Amino acid sequence: MALIGEAFISASVQVLCNRITSPEFVDLFRHKKLDEPLLMKLKTTLLTLYAVLDDAEEKQIRKPAVRDWLNELKHAVFDAEDLLDEIDTEALRCKFEGEDQTGKFTNKVRNLLFSSRNHFYQSMNDKIQELLARLENFVQLKNALGLREDAGRKVSQRTPTTSLVHEPCVYGKMKSKKIYQKCCYLMMQARMMCLSSPLLEWAGWQDNPCRLLYNDKKVKGHFTFQAWACVSEDYDAIRITKTLLESVTSKPYNTIDLNLLQVELREQLRGRKFLFVLDDLWNEDYTDLKFLQTPFMSGARGSKVIITTRNKNIASVMQNVPIQYLEPLSHEDCWLLLSKHAFGNENSSAHPNLEDIGKQIALKCKGLPLAAQTLGVCYVAI
Repeated sequence: MALIGEAFISASVQVLCNRITSPEFVDLFRHKKLDEPLLMKLKTTLLTLYAVLDDAEEKQIRKPAVRDWLNELKHAVFDAEDLLDEIDTEALRCKFEGEDQTGKFTNKVRNLLFSSRNHFYQSMNDKIQELLARLENFVQLKNALGLREDAGRKVSQRTPTTSLVHEPCVYGKMKSKKIYQKCCYLMMQARMMCLSSPLLEWAGWQDNPCRLLYNDKKVKGHFTFQAWACVSEDYDAIRITKTLLESVTSKPYNTIDLNLLQVELREQLRGRKFLFVLDDLWNEDYTDLKFLQTPFMSGARGSKVIITTRNKNIASVMQNVPIQYLEPLSHEDCWLLLSKHAFGNENSSAHPNLEDIGKQIALKCKGLPLAAQTLGVCYVAI
């Protein structure tokens, strides 16, 4: 059972980092009197601990001190989740009780509300500072315990994406269907455009609608060329251009000369209608992004480029149509996704005790598909 617990710690840390870096949470810190640098430091500390969890999982069997370290860390991570829940709850309270009804309050009541919120924000900053100090102690202890980062896993590294649809079910169906239909309509428009879709990168959302759109028969019949390039954090213009060019021509290119690659891609696209997906884009440099798209200008009218990103700044820079936002899953959809990965084709109602616990775990996912998938896989081992 100890090993299962560590899988849950890894998943919980991933969920925490996703929540901390979500646009909604960052915006909350920017607009309220909350310490944003402290929040980013918290994320960095969590990632530092996450990097050694694999090593800790192996060593806990023969080292009781490591097992104790993991057990204490588990409680700290749960406390961190509770703290973020508390901040989320206060944000909702402010939205519905304060901001929307400010005009209904007298100055005296308004001042009391303002004072109460200031006290809350200061209290949250103090709690985050305490949590950070607690986690930094785990960082120091990891060094003393000889825990090392797994050489095979980089903290910021994610599995490259592909265009293949791997999730047969569509979760958050109604919300996704509306975006899917809207994007299909935009696909058929004559003008050349770049569709920026922030938050599409979340695992589990990628089939809704980006992959489904890419593989749609009507969409396929509308373009001469289609290509999918996973950009990720390791932005490399040569690699991306080669990927697109090799997809278009169906042959390898061994050169690393970006000029030659761009010239060849430009000629291959000339007068032809294409659909490119640049998936999981993180680079915010406007010049780099525009330079990457230079060969695209030779394509026929009606060519399309879809960019998926979690970074609102990138989407704002690249957009020439309204940004298509994907909202978090509902609790019910989170549970369906988690149970699908936990029980497979078996009905979860066959395990009523596990189903009740699983639904409570699904609440912790906060609508993040990656969290639901990861926790579902971990749940199998129980």
